[in-house]
Amino acid sequence: MVFFLVACSHKPDPNTLVMIIESSPINLDPRVGVDAQSQRIDELLFDSLVGRDDHFNLQPKLAEGWETPDPLTYIFHLRHDVRFQDGRPLTARDVKWTFDSLINGKIRSAKASTFALVSHIDAPDDHTVVFHLKQPYASLLWNLSGAAGIVPYGSGEDFNQHPIGSGPFRFVSAQQDRNVMVERNPDYWGTPAKLDRVEFKVIPDATTRALELRKQSADVAINSLVADTVVTLQRDRDLTVMESPGTIYAYLALNLRDPILKDVRVRQAIAYAINTEPIIHYLLRDEARPAYSILPPQHWAYDGDVARYSHDPQRARVLLDEAGYREKDGVRFHITMKTSTEESTRLLAAVLQQQLREVGIALEIRSFESATFLADVTKGAYQVHSLRWIGGNLDPDMFENVFATASFAPKRANRTFYSNPRVDALIQEGRSTLDQQKRKAIYDEVQQIVAEELPYINLWYLDNVLVHTNRVHNIELGPAGSYDFLRKAELMQ
Repeated sequence: MVFFLVACSHKPDPNTLVMIIESSPINLDPRVGVDAQSQRIDELLFDSLVGRDDHFNLQPKLAEGWETPDPLTYIFHLRHDVRFQDGRPLTARDVKWTFDSLINGKIRSAKASTFALVSHIDAPDDHTVVFHLKQPYASLLWNLSGAAGIVPYGSGEDFNQHPIGSGPFRFVSAQQDRNVMVERNPDYWGTPAKLDRVEFKVIPDATTRALELRKQSADVAINSLVADTVVTLQRDRDLTVMESPGTIYAYLALNLRDPILKDVRVRQAIAYAINTEPIIHYLLRDEARPAYSILPPQHWAYDGDVARYSHDPQRARVLLDEAGYREKDGVRFHITMKTSTEESTRLLAAVLQQQLREVGIALEIRSFESATFLADVTKGAYQVHSLRWIGGNLDPDMFENVFATASFAPKRANRTFYSNPRVDALIQEGRSTLDQQKRKAIYDEVQQIVAEELPYINLWYLDNVLVHTNRVHNIELGPAGSYDFLRKAELMQ
């Protein structure tokens, strides 16, 4: 709490908003960067073909319209008034180059697999782009939105050193582990940004992040402060704390190859034994909401009308008895939860240990350095673990990645080894159905089945929490926790 004792008069640059980020972006080439900082900054520097609204419906962006004459063909009609930040017009040739370089392997990127179902791309004229698919793939439009920014024709592997996009801000400089500087793009085709410059200042330590805000040497931090610190900062008259329902999803994963956890009654008993209310209130300081699906409630495909597991230790005991696990000296069986050494994760594990003990489950906790922990999780080498989905849960096609039989770890993200033929069939049907209402009905059924069978136990969605100095105005906090609010933010002169 030393930062609360520090008083410092720091005169900020009147023309530069300083935003705190926890780490440097790994690669600002939008074809390559997959870490959160790269993608969020890329969305300010580049434009995608398709945009998203607050319910994650798709909207026109660089493409002012599109059509699908058949399930294998998408025709996009580009705006005529877009230029890159170096003055070159953005045309269909640039769009084709952006995605051809991924599909043909000119650029080495984890994003290449996202477009594996694209057969080829045509650019019949400057303002028309045609995507041809190998098989129907309804998530193509989603994958062309967000951080799928368009780069100029000919951009190679060194493009990230000085990226050039068409977005509301343009790149100025970057220093590893120090900062990224961007400035307003005066020739932006859309509504221009109000800010002259933004410095993304890298501060890995949470206490130092709070100190920078208190000293007024930084202006904004989003989703990067611990809950206890936010509560204290709310008392500072020179700071404003904004909160809104977020989409970051926390879950408990259960390995279904485990001889104990493969029994659905055991998984349901664990769900009934867990009480999220005190965790949300005391550990998270009410900066979260209970979760009932991987998809966030704001999403068009969300279905909250599924099986729910209110805190019911007696029901948990009955299910465990039915599964054949009787108490002996107060213990039915032992299971192990792997965690990282990060404090909040270990605190969560300690609370779960206490709650499960009440129904006779002995939860052992083993903490590992983050790289080791994530390597084990990626391989499926665990019984129980808890992680979060950040951004990955905004497209319902994620069910294929985390619950399809073909996506078993380590190949994909089905690290629970969950397998259900009906879910597999629904996932494939959802991927090939273009009508959004029909897709919603399909994904409703997926959510209902998964809620009954519990490869994941839903925990909560974290709120978006933004703290800013009072010289910053006109901030609109969106559900995804992105940096889009910088498009409209202003500094008081």
